[in-house]
Amino acid sequence: QVQLVESGGGLVQPGGSLRLSCAASGSSFSTSVMGWYRQAPGKQRELVASITSGGRTNYADSVKGRFTIARDNAKRTVYLQMNSLKPEDTAVYYCNMKPVLGAGYWGQGTQVTVSS
Repeated sequence: QVQLVESGGGLVQPGGSLRLSCAASGSSFSTSVMGWYRQAPGKQRELVASITSGGRTNYADSVKGRFTIARDNAKRTVYLQMNSLKPEDTAVYYCNMKPVLGAGYWGQGTQVTVSS
């Protein structure tokens, strides 16, 4: 059974930085597409960034140039470095794993609040 555990969320001032981490259990991490999604109150969950097993990355237009996704297969961990944070980045951030076969998995989410 795969488990995804996020950490690193919190309260930060506009312009600040946070790094989210998502540690995965199970053996399929290295071959899975890993992604970070977010959901703000009253809004749909949206893709923030994803990274393939080969390291190819994809970002939402709203975070390009500010956020960086990375993965460490040896640690089975995916990271999201968030710089120049804005109030509109406030949301619950979720880690997602999409294996080659079978259904995907979600973490429990971590709150990110950008406010002065």
